[in-house]
Amino acid sequence: MEDPRITYLRDIGEWVISYTAYSDGGPLVCLAKTKDFQSFERLRAVMPPENKDAALFPARFNGCWAMLHHPTPAMADVGRHIWISFSPDLKHWGNHQILIRARRGGWWDANKIGLSPPPLHPPEGWLILYHGIRQTVSGVIYRLGPALLDLKDPTRVLRRADEWIFSPEEVYERQGDVDDVVFPCGWTLKGDELRLYYGGADSCVALATGSLKEIIKCLRHCPPAGRFMGQL
Repeated sequence: MEDPRITYLRDIGEWVISYTAYSDGGPLVCLAKTKDFQSFERLRAVMPPENKDAALFPARFNGCWAMLHHPTPAMADVGRHIWISFSPDLKHWGNHQILIRARRGGWWDANKIGLSPPPLHPPEGWLILYHGIRQTVSGVIYRLGPALLDLKDPTRVLRRADEWIFSPEEVYERQGDVDDVVFPCGWTLKGDELRLYYGGADSCVALATGSLKEIIKCLRHCPPAGRFMGQL
């Protein structure tokens, strides 16, 4: 059980945990529900392998739940993108589509990207934070950047940062079991303060704080996603 992401679904009064499990066919997305974190109902695998980095939205859209996830195609040259899918009951998922494409070339988020914490709901829309994996001669670097989705239609990407906003800098982020990794699976918001909980170099859990207003300001200075997403 790897990289759990927790979302409270007010409509059903339960917390739903999305996580990566492992099968003979590779990693896949599973869900579990709980009301008290003492007992759990496993919904088992909801996406076939290979798939990771899944999280639910805390709201329904046209009566359906929505989930972001990260399929890993066998043909690496097609890119590894963030997808969105919908379900009427949390068990049967369909209407699969690419939401944010990994770019090509020398970008910080080229070729392979994945969701970090679950979507957050400021007034401007759905804020997501995703990781981009940059391949270098000495290994990979995990960095983080934001994007903003439409409040009523999460398949519409309104803005996407053209630069990363968080990167490995401290020793505990740059040296560990897997070097140069910052990997968050959860965040909270209190007033304007974002508290980001993340793994550092796959060796420790760390906390970083930031301003929600500053992140939204950063996104407003980026080109509309319709233009920007074409830069592949």
